[in-house]
Amino acid sequence: MSMPMETITVEKDLGRAGFVWREAEGVSALACEPLERAGFSNAFSTRGGGCSAFPENSLNLAGFSDDAAENIRENRRRFLAAVGGADLWTLAACWQVHGADVRAVGSAEDARSREESEQVRCDALVTQARGVLVGVKTADCVPVLLGDARTGACAAVHAGWRGTLARMVARTLGRMEEEYGTRAGDVLAAVGPAALGCCYEVGPEVVEAFEAEFEGAAEWFAPTREGRALADLHRANRAQLEAAGVAPARIHSAPLCTICRPDLFFSYRRDRPVYGRTGRLMSVVGRR
Repeated sequence: MSMPMETITVEKDLGRAGFVWREAEGVSALACEPLERAGFSNAFSTRGGGCSAFPENSLNLAGFSDDAAENIRENRRRFLAAVGGADLWTLAACWQVHGADVRAVGSAEDARSREESEQVRCDALVTQARGVLVGVKTADCVPVLLGDARTGACAAVHAGWRGTLARMVARTLGRMEEEYGTRAGDVLAAVGPAALGCCYEVGPEVVEAFEAEFEGAAEWFAPTREGRALADLHRANRAQLEAAGVAPARIHSAPLCTICRPDLFFSYRRDRPVYGRTGRLMSVVGRR
């Protein structure tokens, strides 16, 4: 049976953007090929192939208050199989707060202590340690993965509208420079699936905050109804990466909207009003 034309178009768009699908144990994950070629394993999760009821067989990777810990651990094991296997990696995650803090992970031992509790509050993690996957959790916010092949440093960034307003990607690049000597011109960036400009409507307080902070921010918003607009946070984060010194050709954006694609992704905005909860995606990167 032939693939639907819409699916073929999406797959071509993903390929042109530098993304491919990786599969293991019934789980599909999106990977950025240029990051892989630079020596960094990476993956953006999808919602299928798990053991959580969001609804059934969902790959929920976070949210211990809404799901059983054993489900999340098993889902993470399956997801890491698509990144080479859980035995190869120690996962470092954090308690995300829509803030502006960036933390460094110094070793696999440091990562293991974080994995047990995830009590460190921040919205980006950086590391240079081999065998460590730094990861962020999303369900509409923008995940950004960074890799510097010259120094071996990498980072995972969580950027919702508050994080984008706080220039999280630029802050993370600054922390990589401080910790590891990273130069922005050497960095590759992968911007993952998120609520995109086709669906992500915000109120006047968001539009006004961005216009007060960024020259030309009006280009990131498309007015809809009185005082409201569709926000393109992919475009905003790309602009910030470029302004920080990352070459445009080294920034790869996955053209997939979490709100548009219930078959592939969890979405806080879409799912929460219907089910009262939603699962969480995870985006990870690590130095091979």
